[in-house]
Amino acid sequence: MTTHYDHAQVQEFWQYVWERDDVYELPADADDPTYVLGMFPYTSGTLHMGHVRNYAITDAYARYRRMQGDDVLHPMGWDAFGLPAENAAFERKTDPESWTQACIRRMRDELETMGFGYDWSREVTTCEPEYYQWNQWFFKRLYEEGLVEYEGASVNWCPDCETVLAAAQVEEREVERSETSEGASGDAASRDTERVCWRCETPVGRRELDQWFFTITDYAEELHDGLDDLEEWPDGVREIQRNWIGRQEGARIGFEVSEALRASNERGEGTEPRESDGTETGADTAATASVDVFSTRPETVYGATYLAVSPGHDLADELAAGDDDVAAYVEDVRERDPGEVGFSGVETDATATHPLTGEELPVYVAGYVLEDVGTGAVMGVPAHNERDHAFALEHDLLIEGVVAPKDASVDVDLGSNAYTGEGILENSGEYSGLESETARERLLEEVAAIEDDVTYRLRDWLISRQRYWGTPIPVVHCDDCGRVPVPDEDLPIELPEFVRTTGNPLDAAEEWKQTSCPDCGGLAERETDTMDTFVDSSWYFLRFLSPGLEDAPFDTELADDWLPVDVYVGGEEHAILHLLYTRFFTKALADLGLLEQREPIRELKSQGTVLYDGEKMSSSKGNVVAPQEYGAETTRLFVLSAAHPEQDFEWTANNVRGAYELQQDLYGMASAFVEEGDMRVKRRPHDGYLAREIDRTIVAVTDEYERFRFHRAATEIRELARLLRRYREYERPHGEVYRRGLLTLAALIAPMAPHLGEECWNKLRGEGLVVEADWPTPESDVADYRRERRLVETTLADVRDIVDTAAIDDPEQIDLVVAQDWKYETIRLLRDDIDESIEGADTESLVDRVLEAGLDAEREAVAPFVADLLARGDHTELEEISDAASERSILERSAWLVTDEFDADITVRQATDGDELAEAARPGKPAIHISYESS
Repeated sequence: MTTHYDHAQVQEFWQYVWERDDVYELPADADDPTYVLGMFPYTSGTLHMGHVRNYAITDAYARYRRMQGDDVLHPMGWDAFGLPAENAAFERKTDPESWTQACIRRMRDELETMGFGYDWSREVTTCEPEYYQWNQWFFKRLYEEGLVEYEGASVNWCPDCETVLAAAQVEEREVERSETSEGASGDAASRDTERVCWRCETPVGRRELDQWFFTITDYAEELHDGLDDLEEWPDGVREIQRNWIGRQEGARIGFEVSEALRASNERGEGTEPRESDGTETGADTAATASVDVFSTRPETVYGATYLAVSPGHDLADELAAGDDDVAAYVEDVRERDPGEVGFSGVETDATATHPLTGEELPVYVAGYVLEDVGTGAVMGVPAHNERDHAFALEHDLLIEGVVAPKDASVDVDLGSNAYTGEGILENSGEYSGLESETARERLLEEVAAIEDDVTYRLRDWLISRQRYWGTPIPVVHCDDCGRVPVPDEDLPIELPEFVRTTGNPLDAAEEWKQTSCPDCGGLAERETDTMDTFVDSSWYFLRFLSPGLEDAPFDTELADDWLPVDVYVGGEEHAILHLLYTRFFTKALADLGLLEQREPIRELKSQGTVLYDGEKMSSSKGNVVAPQEYGAETTRLFVLSAAHPEQDFEWTANNVRGAYELQQDLYGMASAFVEEGDMRVKRRPHDGYLAREIDRTIVAVTDEYERFRFHRAATEIRELARLLRRYREYERPHGEVYRRGLLTLAALIAPMAPHLGEECWNKLRGEGLVVEADWPTPESDVADYRRERRLVETTLADVRDIVDTAAIDDPEQIDLVVAQDWKYETIRLLRDDIDESIEGADTESLVDRVLEAGLDAEREAVAPFVADLLARGDHTELEEISDAASERSILERSAWLVTDEFDADITVRQATDGDELAEAARPGKPAIHISYESS
């Protein structure tokens, strides 16, 4: 019988058995199953190591919960729409659907090879009409609820992908610039970053387009506040979402703006101005408007020396209509990245009235003011805002200090830098002399033009994509009726046959595009934008509940019973795309009456990155290791045992070997047991130690699985295997105890290495399949297993230290002497308040206290023991003290380990007063005496 484990030889058989017995299919009568989900993969071609790590985590946990007796929902599907598939198909001269389906077949085979246990009866694919019709259905429901808008906007445009990008899909990367951008000023404008597409890393530009938006900003407050309740989400993910939502408390300040409407509005380009007597139709007139700004520091309002609006602000549009210079600037800036614009700007003919002083302030259109931040307008306070300061220097504007540091010795040079700290107001009218915070509160109370306000950085979700491979937006454009949603009975609107073209393929599909208006029946055109693929992934976890349902996207009753997802695993990089959108979608569906839950995920696990030579694995870097290269089961066992799931780790062949050798050890031990069969029946003390250690391992591994610390579970399994080998070699093993140890190893390893666990379980004649077996349970109470282990480990370490220090070559007798009972009782009496007694305590008063409790000991013995306790300082060990009988029992059962290591006779006894070792023996720390023959 071979003792070499070959995963490839057994995987097909066990996978057949699992499939035959439907072990992963959720029972029809399941009641609130444990829902374990990994972020479903994008169908990019093949599985990579990041996929393997993600799905190894969810699979191990799902298997563990199933062995714990839970019904488990562990599904898999495919994120199948999107631009990469369209590009890949174009490169291969095929169509996106054919390419995507080929990828799905290949990736499913790879998942099955890895032994991942999914309920494939619930498989969903987002590019199939049966799925994406519900994207369209949701769009309509959100549209009816007022959560969809269609408007012209200056949007991020990727020229390579030829589509718009949501703000969260634009990333910043460092670049080397040889000179500052045109219009920039100094260091403040020459930042070495550029905005790039998250997919292809092409520099992103700006473009004016009519676009569809989901108004996620309606939920900004709830999305922000709800993060506090997501206690089982990583802090890092919650912080990323907080920052992206960007809640800011401050004030809204109103400025009256007077706009000169000149006679030049009536002139053609190049016409000289006419003299006016003030009575002509084209004479100069004036219009006023109110412009609100948002500020987190309203107390600096007296330092405002100008007003600036973004190029996308309504006021900028109005001013551009009558001023060629403003129009030219707005047109130029709207097509450029904000980083390129720097602190350029153009002064307008408008003026703003300061709400407190009545002064007239110049009004600028400035590229550094962002349309989608705050109100799109700022009061320029150059003395106390760094960006305003840079703009003021560029345009030679007044810098008026109104906040001085409390410490007069602090040197402030407003000509060089803004002072952004708190302080005392100056040059601020009746508020001068007040501290910043006090002035802020009074201004909010006393000035009608200044009101409390909260703003959010979060912008509405831009869902329009000018590509083919996505969900068609269910709207038609009618010249008479405008934008008209497609009736539910006409859904799904399916994609037309793919035709290669530049630009938007759906816009070129003339026959598909031409339709009739659902309202008037007249000629109309279909919307040719498709939905952002993050719409697909914002609700797919709901479709898994009832994937075959034909008259609704999901079963509402099941969703109310089974949600939220119990455990969700994926990369932290999805924090502000997928995870934020999923939270929004869930809340919106709840408001539509389709769900009770308002948060989709109870516990989120963010997986770390698999590194190679210090870098993330990437095909472009040529540092990819294929999941099958080292064998599927070795790979999945290694990625689980290498580090905590949330930590990055380095892939090295040497470390992979450790996972391979663990498999070989466990398989070899099971095979040898079956072959040899020479076992003992009568139990001995060291059998009791092994039985207890099996129990201790069960408790420890259970705790590690519960906490997703698979790397520590693997360590515990290794240690038990090592102990079993040592036990087997020490003498002929007890058959029942040894077999139980091997069966325990098979069960404990099965969630991480299921084929191995099943093969070992089968060899050992375990009952049924290990995948369906009950999780091992301890036969004895080992609640204090850590203390018991520590006692054995420290005692062995102390023996080694004595042997090494005394240079004892051949110890003959080792005596382990447990402390007297009264020492344990002393600690129990003093444990609750000994830390409080240390400072200023005297030994005599503590000795009196324990002796008055009836301690069976003499003062002469108790006093030095109590003094020693006080002198130690750290008393955490006192909480783990048991009693003399327990410690003696543990040491007696583990004495064979000392014998095995030192080949000496072992005696375990308890000290008595007057014993020469009594003074050295302490609770948790037996005295040790070693007899040996000196040379």
